[in-house]
Amino acid sequence: MDQPGYADFRARREATIWQRLNRILFVLLFLAVWLGIISLFVPPYKKMQAARTEIDALQAQRDEQKLLLARATREISWLKTDPTYLETIARDRLDLMKEGETIFRLEPAKATKSAPKR
Repeated sequence: MDQPGYADFRARREATIWQRLNRILFVLLFLAVWLGIISLFVPPYKKMQAARTEIDALQAQRDEQKLLLARATREISWLKTDPTYLETIARDRLDLMKEGETIFRLEPAKATKSAPKR
């Protein structure tokens, strides 16, 4: 009587082992397919991120150039229409001054490199 019960138990145990191995295989197969799909999308995504970074840098450079253009345009307009501004700029660049005028020049502080500490 013990023999049929043992055989039945052994058969059920072997069936559950195969079921577990099948589940593990299914999970591993699913992970392999998932990683394969991800690996197809990672390189284009990295290229897209690099392109966005480059676009942002170019837009910042464009904005800087627009600012410089606006300043130059404004200065040209002032030079053409404002004689006082023209006189001030000419005297500044030629280092000239009117009688009785005192000029104070402020030079930007020069960056000094300190000796490396040992």
